[in-house]
Amino acid sequence: MKIAFLAMSGIRAHDPKLLKLGLTLPGFVQRSKVIASLPSLGLLSLASCTPPGHELRYFEADADGTEPAEVYANDLVAISTFSAQIFEAYAIADRLHKAGVKVAMGGLHVSVCPEEAAAHADYVVVGEGERVWPAVVAAAAADASPQIFRAVDYGPVVPAELPMPRYDLLENRPYNRFTVQTSRGCPWRCDFCASSVMLGGSYRRRPVEHVIRDIQAMLALRPDAFFEFADDNTFVDKTWGRELCRRLIPLGIRWFTESDISISQDTTLLNLMRQAGCRQILIGLESPAPIQLEGLELRHNAKARWAHNYLEALRTIQDHGITVNGCFILGLDTHTLQIFQQVLEFAEQVPLFEVQITNLTAFPGTPLYVRLLAEGRILQPGRWDLCTLFDVNYQPRHMTPDQLREGMYGLGQRLYSAECTNRRRREFFRRRQLRRQTHPVGTTTPEGLGESHHGI
Repeated sequence: MKIAFLAMSGIRAHDPKLLKLGLTLPGFVQRSKVIASLPSLGLLSLASCTPPGHELRYFEADADGTEPAEVYANDLVAISTFSAQIFEAYAIADRLHKAGVKVAMGGLHVSVCPEEAAAHADYVVVGEGERVWPAVVAAAAADASPQIFRAVDYGPVVPAELPMPRYDLLENRPYNRFTVQTSRGCPWRCDFCASSVMLGGSYRRRPVEHVIRDIQAMLALRPDAFFEFADDNTFVDKTWGRELCRRLIPLGIRWFTESDISISQDTTLLNLMRQAGCRQILIGLESPAPIQLEGLELRHNAKARWAHNYLEALRTIQDHGITVNGCFILGLDTHTLQIFQQVLEFAEQVPLFEVQITNLTAFPGTPLYVRLLAEGRILQPGRWDLCTLFDVNYQPRHMTPDQLREGMYGLGQRLYSAECTNRRRREFFRRRQLRRQTHPVGTTTPEGLGESHHGI
């Protein structure tokens, strides 16, 4: 068979004022543009699990939700997408189906709404797809009836057994970053997190030698590649993380990842991360004050416990020469109208090199969605296209939806203004220079990281 893997691209937002105000501010969408331009590691991994004897191609839908004409020349098309783009994905699936092309769908949204997806796709995959995919391919080859495949019926995915993603399928597309997975899942259980629903909350490390293998394979194709570790929480295991960084140092690469604030407690790891080429780490802070984070992480209340030390912890990370992209969620149940000023002041106090703000978003299948739906606070149930992180799809507890929207506008305008951004970054470099003066033996910042901060 001819099998196509179709990735949905682009960041979505419907709020017209936000599109006019926020999305014209460079700092506001820098991270969003990066995400939009990343290749789909999930589909490349799925491709590597395809049984031999099939012709494989990788495609990306356009930002307006249209598909390349070439996908219609295939016998089976696999589509993976998020909630915000699901209606566009369904429309593509319907067009393909009408043209006689079989469609398989999977991903976070489809995993929690499989019956909904089954109205548009021949084959629906619930959960992690690597072990399921060969059965889907066999079903399509046999022209089997539509069905839902559940990952739990095929055994757990063991990272050490996964083959290398099919990076070669990317051909010569002009990506600015390339994704590699070093771990899967997260031990924490935040009530708003959609990925923990699909992955079951388990945390699994990949063998370090496999991570190195994948990076070297990508470097063979793109010697100047900038890497993004496509993980939910890379450095949960500090011992494993130190070993990974030691193995990365000789490769001379540059990379970005996501983890939690606990890395600040391991200065050996921070030094190794800097030496290994880490340029920036994204950390979900969610809110500046501990009391605002109570109960957000459902297992150990980790977010609230860590927040008492946020300021010192963030400065420790950045003083080691690794910039932090601090992420805040606006509209938590503990938030009042003061939150917008609080986030602004905290970001400057640290100072955070990068800041990401989003609105609280109730994704289907999450504990947050279940709770808000039961409380009658989902504004338009089923409007998955509003699950963009920027639109408001629920009734906040201590403000109106319009107040949350207006607060987002105002904070974005101030936070991402050239004046505020430059002020935060000047303070970052001032602290970095002070660190160099007080630690004259050995560098504590990545080589070549200048004021323009290239490569982030």
